[in-house]
Amino acid sequence: MSSIVVTTWSLEQTSPADLLPAAAPQDDTVRIVRSEIPSPEFSRFLYASVGGDIRWTDRLGWTYARWREHLERPGVETWVGYDRGTPAGYVELEPQDDGVVEIVYFGLIPAFRGRRIGGHLLSYGTARAWDLAERWPERPPTKRVWLHTCSLDGEHAMANYQRRGFRLFDTKVEEEPDVTAPGPWPGAHPGAHPEVRPATSPGA
Repeated sequence: MSSIVVTTWSLEQTSPADLLPAAAPQDDTVRIVRSEIPSPEFSRFLYASVGGDIRWTDRLGWTYARWREHLERPGVETWVGYDRGTPAGYVELEPQDDGVVEIVYFGLIPAFRGRRIGGHLLSYGTARAWDLAERWPERPPTKRVWLHTCSLDGEHAMANYQRRGFRLFDTKVEEEPDVTAPGPWPGAHPGAHPEVRPATSPGA
């Protein structure tokens, strides 16, 4: 198998005051809700749909049992952004030792990118990382929130993180297998945006 050179950047916040929130979308059609019931089916859908075109493959081979075991770990949270009731993207939080919380996954389904949803979803998810211990009393208060992104991610990912107040603390350059991006399913058009129609009242 051929290989490619991948640069991975790790970024962090060390105080809630570091977070620079993005403005919420003005049309008020976006809602962000925690998926409180562990659902391997739903989490795998989000993972495959958001990461299918940017080579998220690590979890595609997970069994149902492994998904459930992961999702049921105390403190693991999935926050889902919905645009008019349709899943648009998600943030997954995973607590670690000593008050550290990692944003393990964040992203939008391709059709929802470029609509000013991502900054708002990242802001909200980061705020939930900072107050995670309020929902999990057995966890210590959050002292640090971190994440990583790489050169295979979307072209605006790094800038989005930095605009939200994340600071670079590590850079690694490694060779990785050149894995084909699986896409959400064969024949899907990742750049297609669903048609947006104005809301109408019954009988209009």
